[in-house]
Amino acid sequence: MENKEYSKEMFEFAQDNVRIHDQKFETKPIGFLKDAWLRFKKNKGSIVASIIILIIVLFAIFGPIFSSYAVSDCDGYYKLCRPDLGWDLPFWNGDKEEKINDKMLTLYYAIGIGAEDPYGAGATYEQGVDSQYSCVTSINGGAVMEGTYYTYADIDTVMKVGFAYKTITRDEYDAIKKWEEENDYKVIYPMIEFNNDFCPDADDANLWYKSDSYRPVSTKNGTVKKLSIEDVRASRLEDNYKRDSQGNIVDYVPRDKNMIYVRVLYYNYYRYMHNNETPVHIFGTDGQGYDILIRLASGARVSLLLAVGVSIINLTIGAIYGAIEGYYGGWADMIMERISDILADVPFIIVATLFQLHFVQTGKATVFEGVLFAFVVTGWLGTAYRVRTQFYRFKNQEYVLAARTLGAGDIRIMWKHIFPNSLGTIITSSVLVIPSVIFSESMLSFLGIVNFQSQNMTSIGTMLSNGQKYLATDPHVIFFPALIISLLMISFNLFGNGLRDAFNPSLRGTED
Repeated sequence: MENKEYSKEMFEFAQDNVRIHDQKFETKPIGFLKDAWLRFKKNKGSIVASIIILIIVLFAIFGPIFSSYAVSDCDGYYKLCRPDLGWDLPFWNGDKEEKINDKMLTLYYAIGIGAEDPYGAGATYEQGVDSQYSCVTSINGGAVMEGTYYTYADIDTVMKVGFAYKTITRDEYDAIKKWEEENDYKVIYPMIEFNNDFCPDADDANLWYKSDSYRPVSTKNGTVKKLSIEDVRASRLEDNYKRDSQGNIVDYVPRDKNMIYVRVLYYNYYRYMHNNETPVHIFGTDGQGYDILIRLASGARVSLLLAVGVSIINLTIGAIYGAIEGYYGGWADMIMERISDILADVPFIIVATLFQLHFVQTGKATVFEGVLFAFVVTGWLGTAYRVRTQFYRFKNQEYVLAARTLGAGDIRIMWKHIFPNSLGTIITSSVLVIPSVIFSESMLSFLGIVNFQSQNMTSIGTMLSNGQKYLATDPHVIFFPALIISLLMISFNLFGNGLRDAFNPSLRGTED
């Protein structure tokens, strides 16, 4: 081979008259999290989903704080009340359309008339209908069916309670009388005479008028005449009040030395008991008399805490387990996969049932702890599988080999180089665990395996389970829990998809 000699004169500078130096960057460097946020906010669906999730979380946290009701507040008189915003609206006003016969229509009208006529002074039908205590808000027509006339009427589900009997102390009686004078509301009304032929139901405090099978009757001139609904509209219902030996109307019956039996207009009695607060239930009440709004906020809190707790625990266990499998492979992967296969074949519903039977019902754990452990026993397997797959995918990449060549240890390579590149898929799967847990908890509650229902606790799934029997008659009981769980399922799916794209390192720095 011929050897060539090179001299200095044979070379020349490519940029002889240009001074070469580093150029200053015109833009600021973007970190990983900022770049992820820039990509996340481009996904409008994920942004809307995150706002919905934030609203539900804030509702779950602050709903019980700003509500006038407590989670444990339960009023059996006001069960299955319709949603009421407390405003004079043609909808969402607490009314329910009912098909009622003339006897029940008379009974409902009697509530308003009796409230305006506490001592039989002679209130008219019109005064009773126009009363603030009238539960019949409108008549929507009628029909004759099998010889009986039925009326379709809008009934105020709060006012329809009307009068009720209560056993109170004599001190409380005095306190109520004082409150009546201070607030100009009538709470205690005259007692009804039980021992006669014109009061068929001694337990119904609304039958203040003389009646026969709930129909008003007249005893003028010593005769008994059944009145039709038209007659009731034209005349006052006659009182059936209890009187003392002097003929004076009495408003209580002694029980013993300290207790007395009274008849109260329950709407005003409620105001007395709750510092003049009116019974307004924005989402209505359930079949036991709990306020749905406050119970739903508490239930959403329990369901979200359970789901997020399960997601974090499963992410931690699954990430460590799957990383070891995928990084080391070989015999370690084979043994650990066989363990995973065994656990994966255990039915989740069996695990949940066993935890409830052997831990919750024996008092060794609370319902929340029992459900949490049941989800964790096998719930991390899906995360471990995804992490294992991602580690197999990235562990032989060039940047991993370069890190190993430069002396990086296994732990640094696993968590500094491989795991961040798998973060998008892992976060997405972890976020999607949240709606899955909520849905599974609902299923367990529906089957009766899990029951969060107590005076101070509930869950969305438990509310759905308890409300399904009212679907045909009072759909509001199940509508609002179903709406919340639907929004959570859809929103978390969209939110998870947005996080997947945002944390995908291969998309870093990409433009629209």
